[in-house]
Amino acid sequence: MDKKHEMISLSNALGAREILKRYLTPTPLHQYPSLDSLVGAKVFIKHENHNPTGTFKIRGGINLMHKLKTIGIKGVITYSTGNHGTSVATSAKLFGLKAVVVVPKNSNPLKIQSIKDAGAELIEYGNDFEAAGKKVNQLVDERGLYFVHPANEAHIINGVATEFIEIIEKVPDMDTMIIPIGAGSEAAAAITVFKQVCPKIEIIGVQAEAANAAYLSWKQKKIVSAPNSTFAGGFATGSAYEVPFSLYKNSLKDFVLLNEDELYQGIALAAHHTRNLTEGAGSACLRAALKIRNQLHGKKVVIQMSGGNASSHELQKAMTQPCLETGVV
Repeated sequence: MDKKHEMISLSNALGAREILKRYLTPTPLHQYPSLDSLVGAKVFIKHENHNPTGTFKIRGGINLMHKLKTIGIKGVITYSTGNHGTSVATSAKLFGLKAVVVVPKNSNPLKIQSIKDAGAELIEYGNDFEAAGKKVNQLVDERGLYFVHPANEAHIINGVATEFIEIIEKVPDMDTMIIPIGAGSEAAAAITVFKQVCPKIEIIGVQAEAANAAYLSWKQKKIVSAPNSTFAGGFATGSAYEVPFSLYKNSLKDFVLLNEDELYQGIALAAHHTRNLTEGAGSACLRAALKIRNQLHGKKVVIQMSGGNASSHELQKAMTQPCLETGVV
């Protein structure tokens, strides 16, 4: 076990919570009767889309930047499809650090604007997440900045883990947690908390069929790459990553894949049943719960609503999905 793995722990997550208390309030955990009926379970939605920047990622960003500030780091660089970059940019500004964020060309315009609004230097490069990462590898030494890896960063995972501490305090007798998996920090964080506090909780991952590297890695028990063409930025990675994969490869009960239409349907379902506007990965867990509702029948299920930064195009397409009232899509 390397040092990064050793630094990821429930103890360090509790320490992160003490730091985050100064900057964030716990996000809501709501139950919606119509979703209980639709899924056939007691369904709780963890609204991480209510965080500043609209996603769970700000938790990890603040925890990391706090640590970097204390050791004298002056600036950071990262790559992102949007939400991670917004978190890094916003958190860096909070602690007076310079930030450079590389994103693929034609990324979500709302997320690009958020990165700019936070004062970061934005560089658009390549056509996908992996190409943006190669550009960062070129820049990190010449810029003299700390490289914030989107997945293999212990302080980010410990910060994200505070979400799951909040959940277990509210629903200590939960049966199942459904989480989206892109780069994997959230899955790693959930496992870090639940496997220590209540190992009987089933953790189910969700990913896009059109960017299913994490799923294939989980199935094969080794890190593999896969094509990455989904519209859902939170899923748009072409590989699993070492640190989170080492935690989730043997700890997930199941893994659900959604096609692109199902991801749009998730956005529509969230809007109809919870009155929240979400992005593709942000409401994927809700759509996944509907897909596997027979498996969830009668259980207490927490569904993570990870992000709300949808483009206008995504919202327009989502609202044309059929049968929103019944959920039979």
